[in-house]
Amino acid sequence: MRLDEVPQDPDSSYGGHSKLLYAVDEQGRYRGTQSAGWEPESYATQLAVAQLEEQEAQALAEWQSGQASPLKCLMYRYRLDEPALAQITGFWQWRIRRHFRPAIYRRLTTKQLARYAEAFGLDVAELIRYQQELPR
Repeated sequence: MRLDEVPQDPDSSYGGHSKLLYAVDEQGRYRGTQSAGWEPESYATQLAVAQLEEQEAQALAEWQSGQASPLKCLMYRYRLDEPALAQITGFWQWRIRRHFRPAIYRRLTTKQLARYAEAFGLDVAELIRYQQELPR
């Protein structure tokens, strides 16, 4: 893409900020430039966010009915999936799926909860409170 072709479609997903893109200048060298947004990218982002919100709502319903732990809901709320959560926490994906089960989640240690709390940017005390509030 040439420098004068960088899209400048104002995008609400940027929150008023701009994004750094690289484009080719008149001499054929790559140069960084700012973009206010790009309509196709905005549409794709909106679709992805809507899907995550739908998954979060489903996970919340599962948690409230006692079928899942709050970890699944929090994972979607903080825009993560199982591979990303596994990478952040250092847990294997199969262990994370296991921690989605309420009975297993209630038995997690404070040290294990601390790893999740750090991934979500929450206090460990909040995850402990979730642990105690789970339907039995």
